[in-house]
Amino acid sequence: MSEEQQQQEVITESSKGIKLFGEWSFDNIEVRDAGLKRYINLSPVHIPHSGGRHAARKFQKSDMNITERLINGLMKPGSSGGDKARITNCVRTAFKIINLKTGRNPIEIYVRAIENSAPNEDTTRIGYGGVVYRLAVDIAPQRRIDLALRFLIRGIKEQTFGNRRTLEEIIADQLIGAANNDGNNFAIRRKREIERVALASR
Repeated sequence: MSEEQQQQEVITESSKGIKLFGEWSFDNIEVRDAGLKRYINLSPVHIPHSGGRHAARKFQKSDMNITERLINGLMKPGSSGGDKARITNCVRTAFKIINLKTGRNPIEIYVRAIENSAPNEDTTRIGYGGVVYRLAVDIAPQRRIDLALRFLIRGIKEQTFGNRRTLEEIIADQLIGAANNDGNNFAIRRKREIERVALASR
């Protein structure tokens, strides 16, 4: 066994007891979508805060814990920019609500929400002889996750304004709805709309 493999085993052993926010275990959380498995980082962390160490390198966002990507997306743009501690606490409370409502590990619910919200096809504009038309194309796995997170976060933000419910409750409801493939969920609606347009453009 090489020295690198030994180091990897030591890291794996030392991270086994780590739980998200000290409550939710990463054990037995499986990404069912084979295309997304490589790009959804479920490495155990206690507090999802990387300090921006991946920000300067292209495509390194996939090395960031998937929960931190949700938190970072909720921070921007607007008044929550830079207020990571508050948004982290909101996500922690939302995960508790998810556990109370479903009785399941909220990390699993969140992963299912991403899988269900990630579109498989999109359209691109093709210009040929002065005529522009749309053509269906497959979406790269990393962009699928980017779009899924964008739809989930936009759905959360649109529900928040003019609503008496708290941000934590809305985050929980949106993630549960997407995980259940609910047709009324904003992220699921956007995914189906994109795929419907792509199907018509084949």
